[in-house]
Amino acid sequence: MTGADYRESLRRLKPVVHVDGRRIDSVADAAALQPGINALAVSYDFALDPAMAPLMTAVQTASGKTVNRMLHVNESAGDLLNKLEAVRLLCQETGCAQRYLAHDALNAIGQVAARIDDANGSTEHRARFAQYLQQVQDGDLSLGIAMTDAKGDRSKRPHQQANPDTYVHVAERNARGIVISGTKAIVTGAPYMHEFLVMPCRNMGQADAEFALCCAVPVDAPGITIVARPAGRPGEKVEHGAPLFSRRYGQSTGVVVFDRVFVPWERVFCAGEWEHSGALTYHYATHHRHSCIGARAGFGDLLIGAGALMCEANGFDPGETSNLREPMVELIKITEGFFACGVAASVYATPDKYSGSFMPEPVFANIGKLLLATQIYDMHRLAHEVSGGLIVALPGPDEDHNPATAATLAEVLRANPAVPYDKRIEVARFVEDLTASYQAGWYSVISLHGGGSPAAMKQEIWRNYPVGNKVALVERLLDRGVLAPSNERPITHNRQPGRCCDAGCTAAGQPMMVDLPSTRRTE
Repeated sequence: MTGADYRESLRRLKPVVHVDGRRIDSVADAAALQPGINALAVSYDFALDPAMAPLMTAVQTASGKTVNRMLHVNESAGDLLNKLEAVRLLCQETGCAQRYLAHDALNAIGQVAARIDDANGSTEHRARFAQYLQQVQDGDLSLGIAMTDAKGDRSKRPHQQANPDTYVHVAERNARGIVISGTKAIVTGAPYMHEFLVMPCRNMGQADAEFALCCAVPVDAPGITIVARPAGRPGEKVEHGAPLFSRRYGQSTGVVVFDRVFVPWERVFCAGEWEHSGALTYHYATHHRHSCIGARAGFGDLLIGAGALMCEANGFDPGETSNLREPMVELIKITEGFFACGVAASVYATPDKYSGSFMPEPVFANIGKLLLATQIYDMHRLAHEVSGGLIVALPGPDEDHNPATAATLAEVLRANPAVPYDKRIEVARFVEDLTASYQAGWYSVISLHGGGSPAAMKQEIWRNYPVGNKVALVERLLDRGVLAPSNERPITHNRQPGRCCDAGCTAAGQPMMVDLPSTRRTE
């Protein structure tokens, strides 16, 4: 689809959506949702741009079809690297592309469907997923990931909640399918998706079996209600084109209530297989944290470019002014530092033993996400440092067109003689929009908590890091305990897989990255 086709496809859907206390008649035409729809439309149009298509699309070996990169199941480490670059490019344009969550969920579900079948000695779940994947790819759909439950009392497990609808669960089963009820509290882009992928948000125990649920549901299925926030900056004036960025691109999130929603069996990928809920959560989180690295690198590119332009507009060259060069280099170091972790997670990717699709290396993926989550506030601070206080002290945009004030402001608020007043002010308002606005605070929160809290990343880093290898190294160097039975030194059991040779596990002939200009450097 083109971006225009995507908008038109939304008009054919009739979801129940409430924004700012009122029912939305047509999602595609709702002013409050346009920045989010615009952002997703970019993922469609970029895939049809001849210059970008090699990165924004992929060929599925099984079908031979060319599909949107955001709907591709990874067949090599190169696929993961290309996805990382594609997400970065999309987020350079939009701030947050949103659609990459579909990639993360599809890859995770495919892996766990194969895992369930292997445990059961069947092919049923693989077949269901393959059929659904083909439908999604053929339709070029956008998928909302309904993973985070309302959760209720955090000290209690799902089956212990006084209100079972704080978690989405199977309420009824019959020969045709299942009936589900419950609430998902944070669904990215919920109002303007085509379908929801319902997934468990945690490792379930046997008593929580009915909450171990993964299925696909159209957004306008009977019984679904979406209560969403506007995309971008709500309540802003639209006169004279302000603000510059978040009125054009933004993200809505929604609470999605499922009230006895019927799901046919062919759209059910897990219903009660509680033993596999932890694997599904883990696989999705690892894929998603890897994608988040590319997303925030794209956002970092915006800050780097805007910071450099602001220095120039203020009359300074960071190359000659050390107090500006230092924060600019720090901003570059942070952005490229966590992105390098994403590259490493791609290069060291390994095939999933059940499905064969490729999985990012979890330590690097989690370190990269942890770095960006905790350093997003430093990125904002550094952009403020190089930009100066003007970004929040400027008169409002209406004054640019006020005959009583415009001429005076144009004279006194000009700095670099080579940069017109309106260009300086334009960049200043862009930096304000990205770092010191309602939208900027929102970017900080999704960077910190999107894909899991920092505590979750630290847990995964510790769980997957080969501490035992380092212990064995030191013991060998100290010539102590090297020959002791491994069961006496349990910490050394932690050996990281996939590091058996320098070549890694990339299949011969698979390109590590398509031949496109870098997303980070100009010619």
